[in-house]
Amino acid sequence: MSIRHEGWREIKVAAVFDIDVKLERDPHTGLGDYAHGVNIHYRALLGSKDEFAPQAWALAVKHQLPTAQERLVIGDGAAWIWALADDLCPEGWQIVDWFHATQHLAQAAQKAFPAEADSQKRTLWLKTLRDHLYFGRLEVVLDGLKVQACQEGVTYFETHTRRMRYVEFRENGLPLGSGLIESGVKQVKQRVAAAGMRWSAKSLNPMLLIAGAVLAHDFHDLWRDACAA
Repeated sequence: MSIRHEGWREIKVAAVFDIDVKLERDPHTGLGDYAHGVNIHYRALLGSKDEFAPQAWALAVKHQLPTAQERLVIGDGAAWIWALADDLCPEGWQIVDWFHATQHLAQAAQKAFPAEADSQKRTLWLKTLRDHLYFGRLEVVLDGLKVQACQEGVTYFETHTRRMRYVEFRENGLPLGSGLIESGVKQVKQRVAAAGMRWSAKSLNPMLLIAGAVLAHDFHDLWRDACAA
């Protein structure tokens, strides 16, 4: 969002949640168990990754993530996120968000078949590799990328091989996507980025703390803690 005297800056959002598994239709496999995040708690911050890390730590500790019996971190391919994940729960699951993984495949497809006349080939190639990825055939995905000389894609998928075991994740009742984070970002922005709103970084972060607490129905706890401080 636009910050006074600084221009455009991104808000970083962390969420801690429990997992609930429900039976619903999977577009790839038909009916099956599908994991969702519930009891979601948010922390939002306008700042660098080094400023964000203590906030993510505080949120994780408050909701017992480091001591949970089963733990996972979902994120995109940013190296700093996985460094933080290694710190927060070194023995937990790590999952590259399904949307970000398929987005990289879409970018590779565009580079491999850039011509408008090749749109059908591009669509078929992308669907084929996406299906292989979903069903755990990552080596086929890598071969497809190598054939089309998509080195950037090869590097990305080789780097995150252990975080793309989507069949294993599904079998263990784990979510594949970070949609709840994306939803949280949108909802936080709706509260602080309405028409006519202008913020400085100093004044925005306290409001982001309140917005995250309201979104997670934690405002009364936040108010209680502030009064006790």
